[in-house]
Amino acid sequence: MRARTRTARRVVVLATIASLGTGLLAGCADDGDDSSGSSSEGGGTGKTKITLGLFGTAGFEESGLYKEYEKLHPDIDIQQTVVERNENYYPALVNHLTTNSGLQDIQMVEVGNIAEIVETQASKLLDLSKYGKESDYLDWKWKQATTKDGQTIGVGTDIGPMAICYRTDLFKAAGLPTDREEVGKLWAGSWDKFVDVGKQYQAKAKGTTFLDSPGGLLQAILSSETERFYDSAGEVIYKTNPAVKSAFDLTAQAAEDGLIGNQTQFQPAWDTTIANSKFAAMSCPPWMLGYIKGKSKPEAAGKWDVAQSPVSGNWGGSFLTVPKSGKNTEEAAKLAAWLTAPEQQAKLFGVQGSFPSTPAAYDSTAVTSAKNDMTGTAPIGTIFAEAAKNIPVQTIGPKDQIIQQGLTDNGVVLVTQGKSPEEAWNNAVKTIDNNLEK
Repeated sequence: MRARTRTARRVVVLATIASLGTGLLAGCADDGDDSSGSSSEGGGTGKTKITLGLFGTAGFEESGLYKEYEKLHPDIDIQQTVVERNENYYPALVNHLTTNSGLQDIQMVEVGNIAEIVETQASKLLDLSKYGKESDYLDWKWKQATTKDGQTIGVGTDIGPMAICYRTDLFKAAGLPTDREEVGKLWAGSWDKFVDVGKQYQAKAKGTTFLDSPGGLLQAILSSETERFYDSAGEVIYKTNPAVKSAFDLTAQAAEDGLIGNQTQFQPAWDTTIANSKFAAMSCPPWMLGYIKGKSKPEAAGKWDVAQSPVSGNWGGSFLTVPKSGKNTEEAAKLAAWLTAPEQQAKLFGVQGSFPSTPAAYDSTAVTSAKNDMTGTAPIGTIFAEAAKNIPVQTIGPKDQIIQQGLTDNGVVLVTQGKSPEEAWNNAVKTIDNNLEK
């Protein structure tokens, strides 16, 4: 999932989030069971109920994985509660972990929050190292959920290898190549080249922008850096890290040049720009294809394609954790490990577009043959597998999400609204620092 959270991926979610109580906002409702949210005998059937608290659309239910597991384990009944946005889900999850109550048997944690959970809440969570198989996962993914003393408190669901999704019809109209290999060559190795292609596009475009949003470009550039907001010693460095300021400045310049739409990603107005084909390209980890599909009109099917990103990066990815307060932690841990094993991750990508954090899945038929309605016959599994090979091992920190969101939603987007890059940067810094002090 994403760093302004990829919670935009949705299929079945709770409606009218604002009207729900605190427990539901945490993804922690338990359908009438005791207030701890722990599993119990399910529905009078004599089965052991295992509950999951999720955000966005993890896709476990939609892909049939729950039914498959229940068939393999007839004594298990799986139920989930889903909150659409991590912004609503995560603060309440922290509250429930802090009080050690109101928790589901399995709780999802977004990559932008995993460092904070490892640092502050590990004692409330089960060590999953004896359930998940470390060698199945990307080494850096496994380590992201591992404490200094070697406890692994989360098993990885997916990752977000970065690519660029683009509209072939709009590229053609602007005189740019449409073949994904040729498109990738236009900007290979440099985000500056990518922005230059945007200038070529904008020179001939009518009524559209090259990119969807400043936040998307900034996120993509930063996703390709090994150090962003924290250094290896755990110190906050976003204000002094030249890579962060350079990414901000390049994005701000592209916004000033009119290459980028003036929207904040994952908001209703941004959704409308997708539906109305108002931009030609966007930063595109695998899960973004599901969002494009969900927000596009039928006539857009087959008009998108996917090219390699200028520089490899990662945007998104989540973890499944098991709170110790659950009544059936052993069964919950087994389910979490099974849901994130290579075979299941491959199936999930084929249905949902969540790219596996388990390399063994990359050569599976479910991945190599995967298609998306928006991208037609494009071999998306092969494209994203190639992108995944060179993802940098990033240093992540406990407040990554706050910093990223401040740079985008309270920062660079302001350039599209008339602020200077300097004003946008200063506003982002002020917002971030205020939030870090809380």
